[in-house]
Amino acid sequence: MDISFPGFRRPARLSADGRAAALRAALRKLVLGGALLILSWGAPASTEAGETAALRREPLLVVSQTGRHRFEVEIADTPAARATGLMHRTALADDQGMLFDFKKEKEVFFWMKNTLIPLDMLFVEASGRIAHIAREATPLSEELVPSRAEVRFVLEVKGGLAARLGIAPGDVLQSDTINAAAD
Repeated sequence: MDISFPGFRRPARLSADGRAAALRAALRKLVLGGALLILSWGAPASTEAGETAALRREPLLVVSQTGRHRFEVEIADTPAARATGLMHRTALADDQGMLFDFKKEKEVFFWMKNTLIPLDMLFVEASGRIAHIAREATPLSEELVPSRAEVRFVLEVKGGLAARLGIAPGDVLQSDTINAAAD
């Protein structure tokens, strides 16, 4: 039985070489599409509000028993910025960091998922006083790192830096963001 449809043309039969070439072309498209999909999974998500855009920066001072230590920090003060944090970064200079502002004091938990470098996490009260330091958090770990106290801020700096500079619980952080919270 021969059924015909207007406008439909039966494809010509391909030779063995033609079928092999068509199969190779289809496989190339499949591999390329799969590679693009895999690469997109690891990329930080962007939002309509442009949360992956550059964060606001400000100077921050740590006043410790060993001296005054200056940093230039990015301010993560939105849910999206706090969720992304320092993920996917491959380096962090000794004088840089990220200050997370939770807008009120509460117990917080951090993890190192998708974070490629070790970090020190300084858990800071609204007054600017360091309550606890989690030293050299393990890159890519999904283990929760607790604040162990109610804090408003968390400062993340390069792993090992707090010990090297002699920064300890009880030391005080000063910045425009922290000073505004203390007022």
